Amino acid sequence: MPIDPTLPYDDQNIFAKILRGEIPCNTVFEDDWALAFHDINPQAPTHVLVIPKGAYVSWDDFSAKASDAEIAGFVRAVGQVSRALGLVEPGYRLLANIGMDSHQEVPHLHVHIFGGKPLGPMLMR
Repeated sequence: MPIDPTLPYDDQNIFAKILRGEIPCNTVFEDDWALAFHDINPQAPTHVLVIPKGAYVSWDDFSAKASDAEIAGFVRAVGQVSRALGLVEPGYRLLANIGMDSHQEVPHLHVHIFGGKPLGPMLMR
């Protein structure tokens, strides 16, 4: 069910629980700024989620409130994960859903990394 990204951060969301170690994940990468793990319902041969360790509802929330170090660390983590997965040469897609119209389902910023096959057009026509 899509969420309202203007609401306050909910520390009971699934990604907050993953960050606290209450729910396991198949970790791909972790540093001081981000955690990356395989999506439990992959939509491509490679489908990894990258989340910041801070409590941010959406990209909008993150870009407005995160420190410069958090922003740089998170963006670098997305790049590191993509390179480590061997996705740069064949290509990959990044997706961050924000709000109701895009069907954001978890109220914690997350970037999807898709790859491993031709992904087709960006939006359904």
